[in-house]
Parts: sequence; C-alpha cells; structure tokens
Amino acid sequence: MDKKKIILLVGALVVAAVTALLAKNMFDGASAPQVAAKKAEVVGEEVLVATRALPVGTIITPGAFRFQPWPEDLIEDVYFMKESTDVESLSGTVVRNAVTAGQPLTRGALVAPGDRGFLAAALGPGMRAVTIPVSGLTGVAGFVFPGDRVDLMLTQSVQGDGPELKVSETVIRNLRVLATDNRVTASKNEEGQQIAKKAKLVTLEATPKIAEQISVAQTLGTLSLSLRSLADSTAELEEAIASGAIKLPKTDDPVAEADMIRSLAARPSSKKSTFSTGGDVSRFETRSPPPLAAKEKPKGPIVRVVRGNTVNEIEFGDK
Repeated sequence: MDKKKIILLVGALVVAAVTALLAKNMFDGASAPQVAAKKAEVVGEEVLVATRALPVGTIITPGAFRFQPWPEDLIEDVYFMKESTDVESLSGTVVRNAVTAGQPLTRGALVAPGDRGFLAAALGPGMRAVTIPVSGLTGVAGFVFPGDRVDLMLTQSVQGDGPELKVSETVIRNLRVLATDNRVTASKNEEGQQIAKKAKLVTLEATPKIAEQISVAQTLGTLSLSLRSLADSTAELEEAIASGAIKLPKTDDPVAEADMIRSLAARPSSKKSTFSTGGDVSRFETRSPPPLAAKEKPKGPIVRVVRGNTVNEIEFGDK
C-alpha cells in the first residue's frame, strides 16, 4: 500500500477518535432535563362511592362508602356530592338497589329509617321480620343493637306427676337484629359511642319457617337473647362445610363463591339445638322430665249377663 494512503487512513482514525471523545464529554457534562412533578388536578367534584359490594338489605355504616373524584361530564344529579352531603345522616340507611364496589351511591338506592318500605328493604331475599318482647334481663341489658346477631333461648317448665322440670334451650341461632323498639340505628353520645338502652321489643330477621317457630315459642315460655360474637357465624359455617352438612355448588368464580359463603353465614338456623336442665345447675333439681300420669281408658257400654246366680259384665269397645 502507498505510504501516503496509510498516513491519510491513520489521520482519519485519529480525527474520528477525537470527535467521539469530544461528543462523549459533551453529553456527560450536560445535565439531564428535570421534569417537574405536576400535581394531578381533580377533575370534577368528589362523589360518594361504595368501598365494597352492597347487596340489597345492607345497613349502611361509615366504612361502606368514601368520597372519590369523579369526571365532571359523568356526574349526575342523583349522586351524593361532598359539599352538600351530611355523612352522619347516611349511617343506618338501607340499600334498596344493589351497588357494586366503586359505584357511586344514588339517592334512590338508599332508604332512610322512617321512610316507606324501609323495613322491607332491610330484609334479605326470602326473609321475614318477627318481633318479640324482651326486658332488661332477657335483652342483654340493652347491649343488643341493630345489625348485631343473636341466639334465641327458650326457658320453660315441663309439668308431670313429680316435680316440674326447668329447662332452657337454644332454639334458634344466628338471627340478625333489625330494630330495637322502633329504632333501626343505635343512639350515640357526643363522642360517637353507642349508648345502651333497654328495649321492650326487638325485631329479628328470620326465614318463614323460623318465624313460625318463634311465634310458637312465645307461647311456651320466656324468650331470651344471647349476643353472638362476630366470628361465630363464619366458624360454624366452616364446620358445617367440613362435615358435609352444607354442600357448596361448584363454581370457578372466587367472587361468586365468596358471596355464596357470605350469604349462607348470614342465614339463621334452628337445626343445632342445645339445652340445659335444672339438674345441670343444681343437684336438687331433676335432669329428666317427670313421667306423665297414665290416663284412664274411657269405658264403653257395659252389658250384664246373668247366668243363674252368676253376673258377668261385658264391655263393648270404648264408645
């Protein structure tokens, strides 16, 4: 190769290397453009939306809703706006139309205590409302509030020939309290704490069959309420599912299965009954019901047959 061409090639390589080095230094020295974080502006007003799915009959509590920014062109007049909504007045209202999670609450979807159809809206599908009288002793001293779940106990005396048997029996489990007297929400003090008030009447949610049983139980003896723990319903349902007493329909949708389990856990039951007698409390009381006196069989027509000096009485049937 010609010596002159070699010199030109080497010179070109040197120039290219120097240019690349200068370009690298220029880009490294230049500061990266700073992007100023711009605070997102709220589009439209804040409206009230459901934080979870609210089926028909759900009693609204403060944790069931929150305010969320909503596009201005999608806001309807029936929505609850933050500026014009009294949140305290919504507590205790009942869902009349099902609301999905994240959906805005509308005025027509809620019914307030005292409004027409309130109690019917508070009832679950296929359920009935039944009212029983209570006192401070049988009503847990007023510590039963609407929305709580209770067991129903029947206390009675069984008569017989001997000493009467005193027995208390849990006849119905997992009943939802709809109202105490004519109140569907608990009274609160200035600090927002619920105030216990002794009620004379308690309205319970029951199936049609259980409502009949409660009506009969009121004629047998004294009815008392037993307040349930919030975790009892789920624990008993899991036990029933594990034992095969309750069989869940097969489904691949976990949301549908969760709704199904929640619905089963909320239903009252009269199958698992327990009882205690006076003998379980005191050694001087009996544990078994007294025997009933044998009733004398009614006598039917009697014919006297005389044969000489012998008289025989012959009974014909019992009429």
